[in-house]
This record gives sequence, structure tokens and C-alpha cells, in this order.
Amino acid sequence: MAVGILALQGAFAEHAAVLDKLGVSHFEIRQKRDLDQPMNGLIIPGGESTVMNKLLRELDLYDTLREQIQNGLPVFGTCAGLILLAKQIDGGIPCFSVMDIRVKRNAYGRQLGSFFTDDRFGGSERIPMTFIRAPYIESVGNNVEVLSIVDSNIVAAQQDNMLVTAFHPELDMDLTVHQHFIRMVEQFRLKNAG
Repeated sequence: MAVGILALQGAFAEHAAVLDKLGVSHFEIRQKRDLDQPMNGLIIPGGESTVMNKLLRELDLYDTLREQIQNGLPVFGTCAGLILLAKQIDGGIPCFSVMDIRVKRNAYGRQLGSFFTDDRFGGSERIPMTFIRAPYIESVGNNVEVLSIVDSNIVAAQQDNMLVTAFHPELDMDLTVHQHFIRMVEQFRLKNAG
């Protein structure tokens, strides 16, 4: 199993460190040829969604990654990654436009609006959640499962092969969210092996 981590900007090194703790093989995606190696899952980290969208197109990564996601490749987007996967962005132009969610960018304000809390993720116990200039999900389609709500705002969701969080689990010591994603990757791999 190998997980690709989009490494154009953002906390990609922190995601890699979590995968190391879980014993999961991974590699960075910085240019088109990085997509030549086998990939069972994809992580899109936080960063600046507008810049990431631009770089995805300039580096000729966009079409290949979008096609792979549409074909079922498990993908996990945090913060800006959530925005890049959304079909609708309040006051913005969608990027991959694959997940049936409407997102509000910078919903909690600028950098000073960053905060830390803990709440439930899916059926788990409470986990730590670090929000940095975070978006939140305003609404979801019928096929989207809401996994976390903080202060009446949806901050984690899943639709088929796509998992998103408005917070940054890679910045906390808790492995719950990444373990959830790796289970998705393993299920996808087993399904395609048979």
C-alpha cells in the first residue's frame, strides 16, 4: 500500500509523519512524473486553496488526479483539501468539484480566528481538533455522511471514497482520522485486488 501526499504547499510533512507512525508507505506528489508510481490513496493537505488550484493546473496534475478520484481512488482532504474537493464554494470557484458539499472558505476568520477544541469524529470518542483559518461545510448532498459537527457547523464528512475535515488532524497526536482513512484505502485496495 502506498499513499500519495500532494506536496505543493501546506502541512504535507505532518501528514507524512502520521503515516510513518501508522507504518503506511507514502510518497510526495510535486510533479507529473510522481503520478507514475502506484498509489492506493491520496492526501490533499491544508494550504491556500486558490494557490493550490493554480499549481495543480500549471504542473499538469489536475486532470490525472481528478480522473483517479472519480474512478474511486480514496482521497482525504484537510482544510484547503476540503475546499478543493467541494462541488460548491461560497464566494469561490470549485477545483476538483467531486464531493457533494457546499463550503464556506475562511469561515472562522483570518489567522486570529484559529482555535483548538475537541469533539466527536464519527462514532469515536472525542478527539482533538485544530482549526487554522478553517472553512466549514454549509450543506451536504444526500450521499454525504456527516462525521463531525462543532458549534452547529459541519467540520468532517465522507462521501464514498472521499473524506474531508475542516480541522488539521495531522497537527495533533491523535491518529483516529488517519486510521479511518487508511481503512478506506484498504477496502478500496481489497475490492480492486479481487
